[in-house]
Parts: sequence; structure tokens; C-alpha cells
Amino acid sequence: MSINTILPSIVAVRSSIPDDAFTATTLGTLREGSGVIIREDGLVLTIGYLITEAQEVWLTRHDGQVVPGHALAYDQETGFGLVQALGPLGTPAMDFGDAADAKVGDIVLLADGIGQSVRASIVAKQEFAGYWEYVLDEAIFIAPAHPSWGGAALVGSDGKLLGIGSLRLQMSRNGEIADVNMVVPINLLPPILDDLLSRGKVNKPPRPWLGAFSAESDGKVVVMSVTKGGPAAQAGLRQGDIISEIRGEEVDGLADFYRKMWTSGPAGAEIPIRVLRNGREAWLRVKSADRDSFLRKPQLQ
Repeated sequence: MSINTILPSIVAVRSSIPDDAFTATTLGTLREGSGVIIREDGLVLTIGYLITEAQEVWLTRHDGQVVPGHALAYDQETGFGLVQALGPLGTPAMDFGDAADAKVGDIVLLADGIGQSVRASIVAKQEFAGYWEYVLDEAIFIAPAHPSWGGAALVGSDGKLLGIGSLRLQMSRNGEIADVNMVVPINLLPPILDDLLSRGKVNKPPRPWLGAFSAESDGKVVVMSVTKGGPAAQAGLRQGDIISEIRGEEVDGLADFYRKMWTSGPAGAEIPIRVLRNGREAWLRVKSADRDSFLRKPQLQ
């Protein structure tokens, strides 16, 4: 695996988001990270939070040339985002590897769009539940962590793309706390790619969304905050509430809570939730929503 053959297929991604966008206060109005050229026509794969509600996107090639881009799609379920370059990138596309074949202990490279790379190893392949109503059945975790992980390319020893960098986290390893990167496996993209290109989203009903940021503590789901104006806020869910049941079924951790919510019906379904608040029980009926309906749509350039 030669870093010099990999880097030209990775670009820097910079996006500008309007001040009044729904995600401006949480994700910022200027976002920077990386993306990977996956088609010769200039299609770039990145992590979706970099381009959510973007009004302008710029792609910087390995040689420093800046090319404008258009945010095509952001898939809430996988976290992937797609950008179409509006000018020639003049660099080769990176071939996909098979993330399912990657094993714990394999040596990999996480490389960003400004020429930085970290030689690492896969330390875990396991379920990941994110506080923003997000679950991956099997995410890839690598160490040591890359300092500029967002949208970075995880590349196997054969030079093929295994995934896209999403987060920097801390994980207990051999009794010590270590910084790791969470990577979204590339195998999640091919089944949805045609839909994202033709429709801008996957062709199935959107999942119900509550607008609650939650964490797991000793197996309990604790609400950290709620999105202003979102379904959870409107139903009266509060910071500190412990979610104990959903639709009459006991909640067993964060991922279980999300999966039970997503099987409650499509977005718009009313979801009964039992919470513990200051030692007392309360039932709330949350009318869920489609998260995308709160977001600005990409504008053609």
C-alpha cells in the first residue's frame, strides 16, 4: 500500500451553511473535512454532517487546486454524504474493498484530504449507537486515532476503500482508555447508491425521529437535551429524563431504544414513551417527524 497512490483520490471538503440553518448551532456554519473520489466523473463520498444544509461546497485536490462542488445527498441511516464536483478533479477514483472481510488486528491507513495519514490497526468491529438517533450494526474502530477524521478514507493493505471516518471516541483497551476513530463501513453504500444519485435519498419511508439527544448509562437511556422545536420538545421530554419503556416494552440500552422507535411505523407515528423524572413515572406521547423535513434541501448550482 503506497500512500502516494492513495492521496490523489482523497480531497479536502469545505462547506458553508446559512446562519439560520437547522444544524447551524450544533454543527457550525463552516465545516471542514475530507472526501474520497469514488467515480471518474467527480463523485465524492464523504461523511454527511460535513454537507448537511450546505449552500456552498469546495473540494481541494491533492495539488491544491480548488473545485466547486454540489451537495447531492445525505443518508441519515448510514451517515454517508455525496458531493458532485462541478469541475474536473483529474484524479483517479478509489476502488471499494470489502469491509466485511476486514478483521480485528488488520493494519489499515486513515488518510485525509490535506495529506495527513495515520497507520493504524482495526481494534474492534461492533455495534455503535450515537446520541443523535443513529445506529450501525457493525462499525469499524481503529487506533491510533487520526486528528482530522471527518470524511477521511480508511484504506486496506490492498489500497482499496474500507470506510469513511466519522468520529473520534474513547474506548477501553486492555484496561486503559485510548482514542479511537469510528469508521462507517463502505459495504453500506452500494445498496443505496443508485437511490441517492437518482432521488437524493433512499427509496423507503423515512424513520420516525424524536429530536432527542440521549446517552446510555449503566444500561439506562438518559436524555441529555432535546432539539428546539422538535417532536420530543413539543411532547415535554426534558433533560435528565430516563426513558424506561417505549410502546409498553422495556428499553434495554440506547440501540434497543432506537430500534424499537424505528419499528413503531413511519415518520409521523405517535410513540408512547414512559420516563422516570425526579423519581416519578410519566407517560408522554411523542408525535414523531421526518428529520429531513427540518433541513434545508441542496440547491442546484
